[in-house]
Amino acid sequence: MKCDGCHQTVYCADIEENMQVCTVCGHHYRIGAWKRLAITVDADSFVETHKALQTCDPLSFTVGEEDYTARIARAQERSQLKEALLTGFAAVDGRKIVLGIMDPDFIMGSMGSVVGEKFCRMADDAIAEQCPLVVFAASGGARMQEGILALMQMAKTADAVRKLNEARIPYISVLTDPTTGGVLASFASLGDIIIAEPGAYIGFAGKRLIMGALKVKLPEGFQSAEYQFQNGFVDAIVTRREMPEFLSRLVHYLTPANRCGRLP
Repeated sequence: MKCDGCHQTVYCADIEENMQVCTVCGHHYRIGAWKRLAITVDADSFVETHKALQTCDPLSFTVGEEDYTARIARAQERSQLKEALLTGFAAVDGRKIVLGIMDPDFIMGSMGSVVGEKFCRMADDAIAEQCPLVVFAASGGARMQEGILALMQMAKTADAVRKLNEARIPYISVLTDPTTGGVLASFASLGDIIIAEPGAYIGFAGKRLIMGALKVKLPEGFQSAEYQFQNGFVDAIVTRREMPEFLSRLVHYLTPANRCGRLP
């Protein structure tokens, strides 16, 4: 295959073995929630939560001959998830965390009512267990099929972050490709520490929309993780291979010895 980053010919098997990262240039390909879970946290430490929450069709939304419920079913089959956000308890280097991972294969990780509700419940879990919250964001924004109900999740999730702050629970936000729209404008950008994967597309509105509205030429690399890091929006850019160790150090630094220690 030809790499999307360096345009060199590389073996698919080599990229697969390298955590879906190009062995030549380090280009990070998008990965699903289950794959990210497997390469990020301690083996067999994940316990899923809130998996019974089910998306409904409040607007009876239809595109062509496919209604919203059929679209959800198709996304569930492709991603092997019930919704775009996988939540649960896990451990990094033996230290317990509350973990959320968004999946771009589920309607591009869009945020509807269930995603917003699951995030809020994750925040409650972190407060109840006195554990750090770690969220991997990957989203195209709010889910249009739910209209204003999807947009309301921005305020709802932002308020959940406020509760985390008041409870003094660390919240680590990891921005992956892409993190855009209402997700970036709410909980994804509100972490105590914000990390990004190399080359991730991070921004609220699309480049062409901004240029058309403001009539300006945007800088080279605008809305890339590297540009956001240079301008202070992102605290660190961390490769996929380095992520488990980096998260372990953060959790160790941010969690007092008497709070949410190591798993038995």
